Amino acid sequence: MDILEKIVADKRVEVSIRKSLIPMKQLEQSVLFDRPENSLANALRNSSSGIIAEHKRRSPSKSEINQGLNVQDVATGYEQAGVCGMSVLTDAKYFGGSLDDLLLARAVTKYPLLRKEFIIDEYQIVEAKAYGADVILLIAAILTRQEIKELSNFAKSLQLNVLLEVHDEAELQKSIMPSLDLLGVNNRNLKTFEVSLNTSKSLSHLIPADFVKVSESGIGSIEAIKELKNYGYQGFLIGENFMKTDHPGQSAKNFIEQLNADL
Repeated sequence: MDILEKIVADKRVEVSIRKSLIPMKQLEQSVLFDRPENSLANALRNSSSGIIAEHKRRSPSKSEINQGLNVQDVATGYEQAGVCGMSVLTDAKYFGGSLDDLLLARAVTKYPLLRKEFIIDEYQIVEAKAYGADVILLIAAILTRQEIKELSNFAKSLQLNVLLEVHDEAELQKSIMPSLDLLGVNNRNLKTFEVSLNTSKSLSHLIPADFVKVSESGIGSIEAIKELKNYGYQGFLIGENFMKTDHPGQSAKNFIEQLNADL
């Protein structure tokens, strides 16, 4: 069993428990459930930098990244830095996150929030909406084409943007459909954890222009972004690079200022 299969097996158990504790009807009564659409796709199309900053405490590949920061401070810092949106890890077991992190970030910011999670069930999409997310992540590696279709259509019915993440051409070909807003290419090989920007470059010409292209993982320099922009990428998901510092917001601000000066 590779790490992704392990995470998904644990996630099935977790979702089943959560469903038994909080019915979907209760989630739908959340005060945040009727929030209007807050499109990350549009924010990225209208941005020069295209930065989506991430809140991530730890990961299976890096273990601890930064456990000592308050998610509200991070979210506020990112907003002041001028990012397009924020990705919030909500998986507890492998990433040290929670839905409360999403709720806390929503309480202090206006920009689009992405629930970064291993989504396998409509229930998790309702949770995302109820806790203040504007975008959900679907991972092609763990879903069939039919599941991607059903989950993305359901998300759209709740006025959520859908970011679909792929790792290779086969995943991309099975996933392209009109119910997606953003297509993300993860530069990290989930089996070996090696990172290469060539993954984003080699898949770029296969992504139709209707979708906002997002490059994820291993983006640590201004040069990398300038290079990826030449391949049509408008969004850049950066987590570790900011989170490993004591002040992620300030780190993001410096990065974006330097990027805008160089473009």
